Amino acid sequence: MGVQLPRWVWVGAVTLACIAGMVNAIGYLGFEHQAVSHLTGTTTLLGASLAGGDWRSVGHLWAVLIAFSLGATISGLIIQDSTLRLGRRYGVVLAIEALLLAASVPMFENRQIFGALLASTACGLQNAMVTTYSGAIVRTTHLTGMFTDLGIGLGHLLRGMPLPMRRLTLSGLIISGFLGGGILGAWAFRAWHYKALLVPATLTGLTGIGYVVYRNWTLRRSRPKQTAPDRTREPLQPR
Repeated sequence: MGVQLPRWVWVGAVTLACIAGMVNAIGYLGFEHQAVSHLTGTTTLLGASLAGGDWRSVGHLWAVLIAFSLGATISGLIIQDSTLRLGRRYGVVLAIEALLLAASVPMFENRQIFGALLASTACGLQNAMVTTYSGAIVRTTHLTGMFTDLGIGLGHLLRGMPLPMRRLTLSGLIISGFLGGGILGAWAFRAWHYKALLVPATLTGLTGIGYVVYRNWTLRRSRPKQTAPDRTREPLQPR
């Protein structure tokens, strides 16, 4: 990746990875012990439940898969692009994500599966929103691709090949953000139980507001300045 990444991509990716780590930790520590930010483990559990004939779990796990995909679908409808680009309606998606996380709190407190569904929909929204930038695959709700990029970079280093430092740095920061979010989410869950989800909901809302402010400021600066008409020219003399 030879293009310089804008600062808003770095800040946004790490912040959203931290938020996803918090949401996933709180969801996993809840009554269903259900990961909500990624679908690999959920699909594995679905296969095991189908094999064991545990139809209650099958229904719940299918619902989580559908909820995550629904979030990604809504994000695609709103943003209508698969490439990160300043000026897209990311603020709208982040606002919806914040509302979904806040709405999941009473559902979780009443031990309803709809809490996990709302949280999973929020994660699907986020993951679809942050897709690609300048050849770098950006994923903030799961880390398999980030660790894969680090492993590839280590293999290149051992072969004496040039390293894609920006991609590796971005991967390391996203991993750190997700891990830090998991730690914060676990601490918050012990202190406030499911109300801890209000913390990532608030952070998501603030991130959306910050993006809108930064986007408007940047776009305003990039607009060409309109020059005033030249009024110094002498009027035409009548013939």
